[in-house]
Amino acid sequence: MAGIKVFGHPASTATRRVLIALHEKKLDFELVHIDLKDGEHKKEPFLSRNPFGKIPAFEDGDFKLFESRAITQYIAHEYADKGNQLLSPGSKNMAILAMGMEIEAHEFDSVASKLGWEQIFKNFFGLTTDQAVVKEEEVKLGKVLDNYEARLGESKYLACDHFTLVDLHHIPVIQYLLGTPTKKLFDERPHVSAWVADITSRPSSQKILL
Repeated sequence: MAGIKVFGHPASTATRRVLIALHEKKLDFELVHIDLKDGEHKKEPFLSRNPFGKIPAFEDGDFKLFESRAITQYIAHEYADKGNQLLSPGSKNMAILAMGMEIEAHEFDSVASKLGWEQIFKNFFGLTTDQAVVKEEEVKLGKVLDNYEARLGESKYLACDHFTLVDLHHIPVIQYLLGTPTKKLFDERPHVSAWVADITSRPSSQKILL
């Protein structure tokens, strides 16, 4: 029977982003495990689902999609009447939400993912953490979080006063960084710290932890 399928890996931050959205919407789905160590994502049949060879890929019946943030937006719009609201209706509110998602992708995640790679994922491959890179990227992340601290002093969440895709997209990499020394950057900013505690304690966030 056709249904929602996510082709990815449960440890992948991009896969987790999609899984959180599905849990928020209380949707049934199947996670099809893609073996990254074996390079399954670089071979057929996965390449027929994403020719760029990156996880996750997504199917909802006959509809196919890739790129995690595009998938979460589809889920939020297609299933707007299910589960929790992840959007912010109105043209101005949606523009603010779109801006927040751009900031997350280009300002936050580009730095936070490097810190995750250096401090966590390198260990999986037997590589050594480059502390100089960590120090440099932490300075960059601190500047982003300073802006978040100011924003969260005005609003409970980054886009508005309720949880949206903007907040959701941050969760997977934050979950990893909370297990590293980089956690201090979140802790020392009170509004950011409260926001992190809030979004990472959501049932949807807890469900995707290994």
